Amino acid sequence: MIPISLVPVRILLVDDTPTNLKVLSEALQGQGWKTLMATDGESAIEQAEYALPDLILLDVMMPGIDGFETCQRLKANAKVQHIPIIFMTALSDSINKVRGLELGAVDYITKPFQQEEVIARVKLHLSISHLNQSLQTKIAEQAETEAQLQQLAQELEQRVRDRTAELEISLHQLKTTQLQLVQSEKMSTLGQLVAGVGHEINNPINFVSGNLKHIDDYTRDLFALIQMYQRKDSAEDIAEFIEDIDLEYVAEDLPKLIKSIHEGVHRLKDISLSLRSFARSDISSKTEFQLREGIESTIMLLKHRLKANEKHPEIQIIRQYAELPPISCYPGQLNQVFMNLIANAIDAFEEQNETRSYAEVAASPNMIWISTEIDRSTQTVSIRIKDNGLGMLPEIQSQIFEPSFTTKPVGKGTGLGLPISRQIVNEKHGGQLECRSIVGEGTEFTISLPI
Repeated sequence: MIPISLVPVRILLVDDTPTNLKVLSEALQGQGWKTLMATDGESAIEQAEYALPDLILLDVMMPGIDGFETCQRLKANAKVQHIPIIFMTALSDSINKVRGLELGAVDYITKPFQQEEVIARVKLHLSISHLNQSLQTKIAEQAETEAQLQQLAQELEQRVRDRTAELEISLHQLKTTQLQLVQSEKMSTLGQLVAGVGHEINNPINFVSGNLKHIDDYTRDLFALIQMYQRKDSAEDIAEFIEDIDLEYVAEDLPKLIKSIHEGVHRLKDISLSLRSFARSDISSKTEFQLREGIESTIMLLKHRLKANEKHPEIQIIRQYAELPPISCYPGQLNQVFMNLIANAIDAFEEQNETRSYAEVAASPNMIWISTEIDRSTQTVSIRIKDNGLGMLPEIQSQIFEPSFTTKPVGKGTGLGLPISRQIVNEKHGGQLECRSIVGEGTEFTISLPI
């Protein structure tokens, strides 16, 4: 997870029941966070404006103005509208939940709540808020740099403007995915992805920002040269200036810098599309979806874990895709299944590589095979995800779909990934999720879905 801040986190608790306030306050303070408390909506708004907390836990049913109106007024207030709000409610119907999200809340916690769930959700949304603020800061810095390029020649100015527009669209798409993260079965996985995705986003942003500085320098030199021609300076002075700025190199390097900016923005767009695909909402009904799109989006989000490092070469992904028709499904849920299975394969490699040298891993590299096929006779499609990791003993394999069973160290696995995946495939989609594993050879999961 990304460190939220060196400054103590402040959380505003709003509930008309003192017992709830006391229990929540003690739990959150146990995490090193400071808590503020309010027993009604009006006082909550006043405290939010004065203290500017990092997050608000807001009860729905309260005397006076209820949680929905309180949220609506907070989101209409420019001073506090950026603060993430999590509703606490005993209401379980989706209509009320959708209403809260439409008003600007980021999540729901259902009463009676579990302290571990509250803490996990608060940590996740504090991290998302920090990531968003970091992106906003970097975008603002880049916008300030771009303002200095307004005197570029028309072609260069248009190119920079186009790239900036693409970057702003990508940022908007990233923001829209945040509302989709409230699906509880994704919380653990998304929490682990925050740091890696944040790094993937920062790299192209820093790359674009650095190149704009060089473009700014080149632009100043080019305009100075144009002014010399306009003043009709002597040929000797112009020739000397051309030599000083190395015009031939500028002419060669400037198009390269513009091309690299385009590549950086394209990378951001790919990340944004992958996040949107993975976190898409499945609240209403099934929709037509290309399974290959979901698999590729998942691989994109796990790219930081596939890269080579000092312990192992890059983990290879071998794709064997058949031509599949779109299927009617819940795309966000199937994306979560793909995420669980591919991430589990990477976890298995990390465990295996602990006892192997870099040379040993390079000689027998980590590989994941992903294949799809269609069976017209049964009207089903199959997705196979196979690795050449350690494999599992039969007694372990027989328990992997049981809730809370895990072989991972404390803090790394919840034991819910595979049970939830089987529930999504078997119950939500009428398919089958099966596992075949051999010790020393690896593990293969097969997802079968009706067309």
